[in-house]
Amino acid sequence: MKKHSVVTKLFVATSLLILFIFSLVMFAQGQFFEHFYRSSKINAMEHNSNQLLKELEKEPNAKLPARTIGEFMNQNDTSISILNSNFEIIRLNPYFIKLQTKNKIVKIEIPLDGIQEGEVPQNLRLGDVIAVDGIFMDENDTIMQPVSIRPRGNYPEVGLVRVQGTVSDLLIPENRTYNPLYQDALVKEAVEEWLENVDLYQHQLKQGSVIRVNWSDKWSGVDYVFLLHPFLNSANEKHYLFSMTSMQPVGEAVNTLRKYFIYAAPIIIFLVMLLSLVYSRMLSRPLIMLNRAAVRLAKLDFSSPPDVRTNDEFGELSRSLNILSHNLDTTIKQLQHANIMLQEDVEEKKRAEELRKELIASISHELKTPLGIVKGFAEGLQDGVAKEKKERYLALIVNETDRMNDLIMDMLELSKFEVKAVKLSPSSFDLYNLIQRVVDSFSQQMESKKLQFYTNNLNQRGLFVEADLRRIEQVLLNLMSNAIRHAFENSEIKMSIKKGIGTITVIIENNGKSIPEEDLVRIWDHFYRAEKSRDRKTGGTGLGLAIVKHILELHGSDYGAVNTKQGVAFYFTLNEGRK
Repeated sequence: MKKHSVVTKLFVATSLLILFIFSLVMFAQGQFFEHFYRSSKINAMEHNSNQLLKELEKEPNAKLPARTIGEFMNQNDTSISILNSNFEIIRLNPYFIKLQTKNKIVKIEIPLDGIQEGEVPQNLRLGDVIAVDGIFMDENDTIMQPVSIRPRGNYPEVGLVRVQGTVSDLLIPENRTYNPLYQDALVKEAVEEWLENVDLYQHQLKQGSVIRVNWSDKWSGVDYVFLLHPFLNSANEKHYLFSMTSMQPVGEAVNTLRKYFIYAAPIIIFLVMLLSLVYSRMLSRPLIMLNRAAVRLAKLDFSSPPDVRTNDEFGELSRSLNILSHNLDTTIKQLQHANIMLQEDVEEKKRAEELRKELIASISHELKTPLGIVKGFAEGLQDGVAKEKKERYLALIVNETDRMNDLIMDMLELSKFEVKAVKLSPSSFDLYNLIQRVVDSFSQQMESKKLQFYTNNLNQRGLFVEADLRRIEQVLLNLMSNAIRHAFENSEIKMSIKKGIGTITVIIENNGKSIPEEDLVRIWDHFYRAEKSRDRKTGGTGLGLAIVKHILELHGSDYGAVNTKQGVAFYFTLNEGRK
């Protein structure tokens, strides 16, 4: 199955989503923008016209606020006229310029018709000096209808009546998107054409509702919308507010937007693809890092935990994976340790089972031989052997019984050590006195094998150790018995005592056969003999060294056996005691 990366999926999904939204916007612009724009503009004009009506209703017909109407026309790009109850246009000149001449103020009324665009200087401001040629409309020569208006330095050579002065006040067409003076002059034509179909609007006129009419200038082909608002002025006279605005900017805006999208579409698509790629990589980077970490965790590789440090779901997941990694690592190490311990236990059980079988075989062997001897001699006595043999048979029976008793006692002693039932009674005692006493107990056996005993500084006194006197005596007896049993005749037994820092080391060495290296560790096991023939003359019960091991381990001693040039040396340590 082909694998698709999350970066590719995010990139494709994001790109398609943005491109879909972009296409949807372009489609909506083409289908609904023009209608929305027209509706918004007409609704805004109607709302603003209602605000203007509140001003008009305060003044009688003779005092219509021309300046307010002019400012409204500039602010809303709208042509305004006032109609009386007979739908006749009340002449109104909202645009004007006031000139301060040398001796008076002259008001230049700019008519809504009879003057062309460009004849009124643009960017005209208070304080500008201009000259106006025109016709005075009153007896005092204070109101003039202009024919031409020129700024300073651009006066015509010939004029009708010229007035020159400084602009002290003005209201001229500004912020209008189309030829304002031409548009204002169209009001009369629009009203006349509407009156031809006024019968269609009688119901609305009777209800006093606002009339909306779409109208087109036949000469320019520009579409207009005009509103007819009925109102009563302060003299309770019925008038109509006629407001008209051009719809040409709507079409221009739509066409401009279409052209804009045509040129902008490739750039937008390129930016969408680029930003989608960057966004996809940024968003998926922590996810990729977490995926790689999860793969390593699946392989039980805990060396490189995830390192996402963001304060979001990715950061929380990274911290959870780190905790999981640590817990898994700890658990696996514990399991490995437990497995090792289990393997050791299994090996120990196998070894114990082998020792058990060997122990049973050894006990059987050790008991079978003396029992057979006792049985044989007892049967001889039953058969009535010669009187001179009877005493010897009885002595042999007693000897074999003592041997079995020693074996059983050693086994009982060893079992106590193995079940941890032996408690030491430590005390401080003189080691030299103990050694002398043990050596003296073996004098007869050493004489029978013609053995010589040597020790270093045995005559010294005052070398005290801290231990259980009876158990250490048992250790020395077993080691000396073992050394004498395996020593060559006419050889020697050496005992060395070395003093260390806080410890005393005792070494017992004989002159005899060495022990094979592979058996040096096993000689401490019960019933184990380096003498494979298990000769009853040279072997003991096979439990002596096992008992020695348990005693020394209870004392925390260091012990062992090594081969020397002459034979075998056994050693053990004891803690130095107080005098």
